[in-house]
Amino acid sequence: MTGNALHRFLIDPAAVSPDAVALTDAPTGATTTRQELLDEARDVARLLLHQGVAAEQRILICSLDTKAFLAWFWGAMWIGAIPVPVSTMLTEKDYRFLLEDSRAVALAFSPSFEQIMKKAAADQPYLKWSRIDGDVPDLATEVDLGTPFAAVDDDIAFWLYTSGTTGFPKGAMHRHIDLGFCTDVYAKAVLGMGSEDVVYSVAKLFFAYGLGNAGYFPAGTGAQSVLNPGRPIPEEISEHVLTYHPTVFFGVPTSFGQLLSSEIPDHTFESVRIAVSAGEPLPPDIHQRFRERFGVEILDGLGTTELAHIAISNRPGSSVPGTSGTVVEGYEVSLRDENGVEVPDGEPGKLYVKGESVMVGYWNRTDRTRQALEGPFLATGDTYVHNLDDTYTCLGRSDDMLKVGGIWVSPTEVESCILELPEISQVAVVGDEDREGLVKPKAYVVLESPVNHVDVESLVKEHVKERLAPFKYPRWVQVVDELPQTATGKIKRYLLRS
Repeated sequence: MTGNALHRFLIDPAAVSPDAVALTDAPTGATTTRQELLDEARDVARLLLHQGVAAEQRILICSLDTKAFLAWFWGAMWIGAIPVPVSTMLTEKDYRFLLEDSRAVALAFSPSFEQIMKKAAADQPYLKWSRIDGDVPDLATEVDLGTPFAAVDDDIAFWLYTSGTTGFPKGAMHRHIDLGFCTDVYAKAVLGMGSEDVVYSVAKLFFAYGLGNAGYFPAGTGAQSVLNPGRPIPEEISEHVLTYHPTVFFGVPTSFGQLLSSEIPDHTFESVRIAVSAGEPLPPDIHQRFRERFGVEILDGLGTTELAHIAISNRPGSSVPGTSGTVVEGYEVSLRDENGVEVPDGEPGKLYVKGESVMVGYWNRTDRTRQALEGPFLATGDTYVHNLDDTYTCLGRSDDMLKVGGIWVSPTEVESCILELPEISQVAVVGDEDREGLVKPKAYVVLESPVNHVDVESLVKEHVKERLAPFKYPRWVQVVDELPQTATGKIKRYLLRS
């Protein structure tokens, strides 16, 4: 389906089943029907028009997983504006950058972020106004909304920021057509999602993965979505699953590992017919133990912000632990060596993916766009191998970036923060595996001079936690006499990783 995605995902569902439940708020049990969500999106669209927002201008959204998030997402799209959901886990400095880089004219945020957003919004050159996401006046008698923006196939629908492989945030631009494509080839064709399904996603809506899981997948298949605005705490997840009986559960390897380490009831997931994992490779041990304890098969898959959702996936009833599965129909995969030549099966190669949902490019990042896009193919930055059974196995990143809990972490950023400490003269941050086999940052530090009566590990961890987003702090800190370096002074990270 072409044109504005609102027709398929918001307007048509409300016309067919206006009283059907679209969303449930997990903590309170409050429900929102398809007609009510449509009405709230219209209210946002009227507010945007009233404030003078025009097509193609950006609306930054920093909202928890609530109906307000989706009302602003769809409401911006109604008038042809570009919704830009951003992480709720960042710092004031991060938000200041995102506001300026996106040139957002409006900012919507959840009440809990009011203080940090007021600071971030101060003296922004493009921002005209900001508002708490739930504070939307009824302007139906004052603003003639009209029909949705008449989008064409190449119109941009939304942006999602990704740190990608450089550590610097980049706005990946996606079209209206991308939402329908991902829904058809994955939610419907792979997962078989339909009106009988109830969806619960640990990954939040501001992620490309979560936006599909709990945002447009349910809207485009007739399913219901249970939204949790809080942190993904195992005990609360268990309570929500036991209360609302989801049939499709989306998680990331870290959350599956935490659930296994918790003491939640073994029958927690008895309503779940299928579980999905993405964001980083799922360790085979977690796959096996989750199935043995909870009786649910996890389908691991590969997706990126630049792809909008999953392009390689295991299939229900035939998942292969330790692999990302097989190519989703509608996508094409190529594994290439350093010279761009395709490698034979069984040989590692850099992963390239072709498909309708590949981003248009990065906003104002011409060099990075040219590096990421080679013709119709996206260079994912991952190294993969094609197995004899047609599955694909991830061998890790093609660069030094770390993926922690499904979120990119730049070692350079963490190292710069640690070097603010006068006690530290040199530092290198690499990835290491925790007891669940998941990658977390590890810091090797060289001291400026012998430090007496100081817990270096605690000092470094607390310093990073105070200055960067919490998921970026090193889980381990090891003091060494020197760091392995090349003749030109570059750190030999591969020696530290080994």
